[in-house]
Amino acid sequence: MEDKLTQLKKMTVVVADTGDIESIRQYQPEDATTNPSLLLAAAQMPRYAHLVDDAVGFAKQSNRDGQELLDTALDRLAINFGREILDIVPGRISTEVDARLSFDTEGTVLRARKLIELYKQAGIERNRILIKIASTWEGIRAAEILEGEGINCNLTLLFGFSQAVACAEAGVFLISPFVGRILDWHRKNEGKEYSSEEDPGVISVKRIYRYYKKFKYKTIIMGASFRNTGEIEQLAGCDRLTIGPHFLDDLSKDRAPLERKLHPDMPQQEALEQLHLDEKTFRFMLNEDRMATEKLAEGIRNFSHDLIKLEDFIKARIAD
Repeated sequence: MEDKLTQLKKMTVVVADTGDIESIRQYQPEDATTNPSLLLAAAQMPRYAHLVDDAVGFAKQSNRDGQELLDTALDRLAINFGREILDIVPGRISTEVDARLSFDTEGTVLRARKLIELYKQAGIERNRILIKIASTWEGIRAAEILEGEGINCNLTLLFGFSQAVACAEAGVFLISPFVGRILDWHRKNEGKEYSSEEDPGVISVKRIYRYYKKFKYKTIIMGASFRNTGEIEQLAGCDRLTIGPHFLDDLSKDRAPLERKLHPDMPQQEALEQLHLDEKTFRFMLNEDRMATEKLAEGIRNFSHDLIKLEDFIKARIAD
């Protein structure tokens, strides 16, 4: 019997959720994704010091100062990791826009265009890049503009159904619903444990999957942020799953059969009506979903804080 990772790859595109290039090389995923937290962890590893040194040197030569100098270094660092990863994976790398731009449509668009241009200068075409943006109303509007320019986007920090609907209507290339963080919220606020089948994060992604397939949306669903392999197994057959190295390792060592749980032609378990959301309806639906509202805000804060830590790390290197 093949291991579960091999079985999973036959029904779902597996994406590595890490900035650690060696982990990506080991597990051979189709795609990879990073975020400020992952880049911060990777940038502090001695084996990637040359990527940091290059980013710092590039920024110093740019004749910029202050925040522009830092932005230049951080963008170059993201490109450096992305380029190294793309030498390994056959598909795409997701590179995140500054989380502090999550409520700035114009700023997000400009930063995304800059990242695409930097990748182009590094010899990487846009068809291998996904620009990662928070699933705020402003972020979704930015993604709509970028998709119209042929720049594909990965809408992240997605917790609520309203976010998923708005992304699909905007023609977003891919969404990343955060399975494990949804579970975290319910554990904390309801004080109970859940089986994999009852996991609120799993149920949320399954609902989005059925909705997208019923109404023929092309937006790809990529489950993310897992807390255990049971969540991953319950979403076998999802378009894509982005998985951290430790769970990739667990799956690669498990030779039990893996059952496909999601299929585009699976029967509908509930009556789903198609929604069309304007800004007022989107904001009200999101506000009514306490979990999604709280986790979206928390996620933006945490990514912003880790970005500041990464900036401090880069500042120290620039000062050396």
